[in-house]
Amino acid sequence: MAVYDLRKLIAETRRIARDYRNATGKPLGGVSGEIAQFDACYHLGLEPVPPGTEGGYDAVGTGAREGRKVQIKGRVIFDEGKAGQRIGQLKLESEWDSVVMVLLDENFEPYEMYEALREDIVAANREAASNRAKRGAMSVAKFKAISTLVWTREFGAEDEVWDNQAP
Repeated sequence: MAVYDLRKLIAETRRIARDYRNATGKPLGGVSGEIAQFDACYHLGLEPVPPGTEGGYDAVGTGAREGRKVQIKGRVIFDEGKAGQRIGQLKLESEWDSVVMVLLDENFEPYEMYEALREDIVAANREAASNRAKRGAMSVAKFKAISTLVWTREFGAEDEVWDNQAP
């Protein structure tokens, strides 16, 4: 079995996804989640769980996030002005501690990552009366409002880049 450099494979995946969208006008299904998972693990010091792991989380934290079970969601933002963009459905019934949302630009490169703790997500869903919220759906804007900006393309990962929750 050949050994692959995962960074090179992800770089090629970004290129293929960008070229596919440019050629067809449609996103290449499924790749943004894989790219987001790689980027979150790489930049935030997370260890991906083995494929097929049950539990509703994608990675486990190391360092400052030691032992934290993390769901990772990715969203490609092609048009910043477009309202109502949503992240993938959150697995509210599963065992996890936080969710990292990775925002990708039109080239499938990360530019911001936000992290929200479970209790903040559950509280936000409790406040929302919609059926979507009950199923774990959330807008990108709502997620940003209840989370902490933990990584940016310009500054990388910092302990407290920007916190919406600060008094």
